[in-house]
Amino acid sequence: MILKILQWTGIALLSVIVILAAGYGLIATNIKNRSLKLYRFDKEVLDMKSDSITLAKGKHLVAIKGCQDCHGKDLAGKIMMDDGAVGMLPASNLTSGKGGLPDNYGDEDWVAALRHGIAKNGRPLIFMPSHETTLLSKEDMAAIISYCKTVPAVDNELPSIKLGPVANVMSYFDKMPLLSVEKIDHSKPMIARADTIVGVRQGEYLAVSCSGCHRADFKGGDPLAPGLPPVPDITTSGNPGKWTQLQFIRTLRTGKTPAGHQMSNDYMPWQMTAQYKDSELASLYQFLHSRL
Repeated sequence: MILKILQWTGIALLSVIVILAAGYGLIATNIKNRSLKLYRFDKEVLDMKSDSITLAKGKHLVAIKGCQDCHGKDLAGKIMMDDGAVGMLPASNLTSGKGGLPDNYGDEDWVAALRHGIAKNGRPLIFMPSHETTLLSKEDMAAIISYCKTVPAVDNELPSIKLGPVANVMSYFDKMPLLSVEKIDHSKPMIARADTIVGVRQGEYLAVSCSGCHRADFKGGDPLAPGLPPVPDITTSGNPGKWTQLQFIRTLRTGKTPAGHQMSNDYMPWQMTAQYKDSELASLYQFLHSRL
């Protein structure tokens, strides 16, 4: 009797394993096919400038939009994660050095990446937050591109992206932003320039960079990946909503909350927000305080 129970238990477990393996196989195939899909979009021409004011603006935007967090301060790329379960996730070398962008990488290719989330060959960029950069104004996107083209060449050859089972499964169930090209409204026109007056409108434009982690409603939620902490609510209903504007600015400058807790830059990129102007942080504060 016990032998039969063990046999049936073994058969049941084997059946479950086979079903799970078959299910994962379908998921992995789906993600691979979507990653290899070719896209075509009408080319958009921006008013490219290379004067000192434009380049300074581009440098500032690269610093506060998180470009350096992924691609490094020299934009030569780096390995964001090397984990068997999640995968090998390098951020590209954006310079003209070995392992970087090809000689024929033009302005239209930069726009395709930032605006539509696709590579020069028309395939989706992986883990590139183009669903955020697509909302840049024409002026700001052009400034970023102009600045990036002036960054010194750095030789840095990186391994290819390899997705692990966790990345495949979470992406399949839309718990991880794998393919930004699928999340973008490609027909939505770009605004000419962003509001630069301190206030809610400027804050709303800047807060796009916060939405990737804190969600579209800025109320946070579940961890972004296994092993990470829950994402906090940064609206008036969350703890940061109780801070004064001065406390908010000081926290985003130093990474230390009013309660004295030192935040980890790995979970909250305060070293990036520290580079915002005071006026930009004031606008961000006012926008988040307009969210109920």
